[in-house]
Amino acid sequence: MRRIPQVSGWDQSLAFLADPYRFIARNCRQLRSEVVQARLLLRQTLCFTGPRAAELFYNESLFCRAGAAPEPLRATLFGKGGVQGLDGAAHRRRKALFMRVLAPEQVAALVRQVSHEWEHELARWAEQPRVPLYAALHPMLTRAVCHWAGVPLAPAQVALRTRELVALFDQATGPPLSHLHSRLARMALESWLAHLLAEARAGRVELPEGSAAEAVALHRDEDGKVLRPRIAAVELINLLRPTVAVSVFITQAAHALHMAPQCREPLSDSLAGGDMRYAQAFVQEVRRWYPFFPAVAARVRHDFEWQGYHFSRGELALLDLYGTNHDPRSWDDADEFRPQRFLARKPGAYDFIPQGGAEPHAHHRCPGEGVAIALMMLSLDWLLHRMRCEVPQQDLSLDMSRLPALPRDGLLISGVQALS
Repeated sequence: MRRIPQVSGWDQSLAFLADPYRFIARNCRQLRSEVVQARLLLRQTLCFTGPRAAELFYNESLFCRAGAAPEPLRATLFGKGGVQGLDGAAHRRRKALFMRVLAPEQVAALVRQVSHEWEHELARWAEQPRVPLYAALHPMLTRAVCHWAGVPLAPAQVALRTRELVALFDQATGPPLSHLHSRLARMALESWLAHLLAEARAGRVELPEGSAAEAVALHRDEDGKVLRPRIAAVELINLLRPTVAVSVFITQAAHALHMAPQCREPLSDSLAGGDMRYAQAFVQEVRRWYPFFPAVAARVRHDFEWQGYHFSRGELALLDLYGTNHDPRSWDDADEFRPQRFLARKPGAYDFIPQGGAEPHAHHRCPGEGVAIALMMLSLDWLLHRMRCEVPQQDLSLDMSRLPALPRDGLLISGVQALS
């Protein structure tokens, strides 16, 4: 057996946090291996990159998810007891809930609600000299997804629930005070939604028929029992939070539109003309090129060998999402933004993994990819055809030490006008 290359240094946690998107690929490249070992948070961790490693990582007979995510992320981003930490039949049963709730007709209904919010927000944005696009998207997405999901949200609650949902993905890996805020936000959201679902089951609150909230309240796991209210709340948040987090992809798409002006005309023609192939290619290239999640975690299920390396039961493993999406073995000119690459080829299940790899019904690939793509397409249509705005002088460089990575000034727009 070959020895898995070890990243130099006693602990690499600070190096990883300083450059979370490029850490794994850089070290794998330097050590000429698809897998390296690094000590992260004082624990030896397997770090994988590339399509072959991704295919290995999603082999459920070799890797499991239970207990893999670090506790700070389970206490903020994911929640405890949710679908991300399940394996086997339990995972497939819970995942079926999400695939049913996020069926195409349900996604279309969510898109219509978000479009209504775009129209509502434009009037407010037009009154402001400058609008930070990323932050401005949060309340509109919160209102839209809560309405779509059947979660009652009074106007006076919008600001609070928006801050809490955003804190789950925007502050989870921040400095101690930000992380604490994320933990407190998770606790508040779970309490709010657990009470709502318990009241609905008791018949004291009526949830809209066919809504996501009703589906979560009525869902039964493989043991035939409904979810405990707190776990049900975690899963309902797993529908609300990712939709609000699409604000990251929308902001990145707007950034790409500004930084790659040669794409504007073919993108506009595609969206207006009904041939959506270029628009879809543009959205996919945004998801490939821009950093969103840096990595996903799993544990080695049992001892096995791969590529001459031995892996031991219980070892923690990270799969590099960003580096795999930029792997030159899969992508020509991988660091260039080129939407047309998606016109020439259909992406694979293991080389294009912005929201996880493999097949979404049975594996841990995100069931919300369709939502992200549809809302990005909608937002690009609004930006190109239904409003006019300018991008004033600002720092448009991406902060790669931030999770999620965004333009440093949040992408300011000015001179907003609605087009009739």
